[in-house]
Amino acid sequence: MTALRMRARNFLTEQELIEVRTRATWKSILLMAHAWTLILGSIAIVALWPNPFTFVLAVAIIGSRQLGLAILMHDGAHGALANGEKLNMALSQWFCAYPIFAETKAYRRYHLQHHARTQQDDDPDLILSAPFPITQASYRRKFWRDISGQTGYAQRKAQFLSALGDKSWPLRQRAAHFWEKLGPQFVFNLIFLAGLTAAGVWWAYPLLWLLPLLTWMMVITRIRNIAEHAVVPDSDDPLRNTRTTRAGFVERLFIAPYYVNYHLEHHLLFYVPCYNLPRVHQILSRSRYAGRMEVQPNYAAVLRLATAKPANEDRPGALVSNVRRARTGVSVDNNQVSSGF
Repeated sequence: MTALRMRARNFLTEQELIEVRTRATWKSILLMAHAWTLILGSIAIVALWPNPFTFVLAVAIIGSRQLGLAILMHDGAHGALANGEKLNMALSQWFCAYPIFAETKAYRRYHLQHHARTQQDDDPDLILSAPFPITQASYRRKFWRDISGQTGYAQRKAQFLSALGDKSWPLRQRAAHFWEKLGPQFVFNLIFLAGLTAAGVWWAYPLLWLLPLLTWMMVITRIRNIAEHAVVPDSDDPLRNTRTTRAGFVERLFIAPYYVNYHLEHHLLFYVPCYNLPRVHQILSRSRYAGRMEVQPNYAAVLRLATAKPANEDRPGALVSNVRRARTGVSVDNNQVSSGF
């Protein structure tokens, strides 16, 4: 079955459409600068005041900004990060995707299928939402795998092995394949490690870059996946086969950076840059479609919906065949954080 579509002019005037589609490269650069400022600032705070509190706080903030970089990469995949494809791709790759071992072009090919077939049987991201609702015990197990690094380790191991290619290939072919899949990512991360080493904080790379990437980012990536498409009211209605989740300051800081919570609006107008999505939400909320929109008050409310399955129906290990993608939130073949956005 094919999901229904909505024309932008059904709820936007011509002038409003022009306004929300307008891209301002400087705004995207400010968001990237904001992400990297919080990352480097968190590292500096731990270096100056090393204690358990500053360390845990830094891991949470850096992990959320790593998700933020993935969100900005996602804007780049839609061509919405900057004016001009070359600049858009350069910013998306080198300042957003490569730092977190992702790649915009491969992600774009994969992600556009999700937009074309949202919540349909051939949606490549359906596996991320189909298992829900689950029991609270099931979610606790998933949370433990995420926060303990098991999910992140499984994801990166599969990504690395995939990049190595087939063992039967000649060494030169395997090396070329690895460079194509992960070469620039390793280059960026080696430069980042060198910079931290030069600043006298080499330890920050494993403890305050890789650790958040393997732990807190995995936790909030799962929460984001759940909020975007799990337990939605109607898989065929564009106003109800995804959702917007209201986010306060704390949620924006630790869980939902850079307007990722406006997912319904993004699906309606995927070419709109993320910083214009709140404007789209305001317009929709005043329209005749407001009552149909799937909007939840916060992420806690979404998790309650997603974990509403009765405890006596808990089946540990029932989804083992889906573990590679469902629990990691990753498309290994495409070397990307899974679409979900």
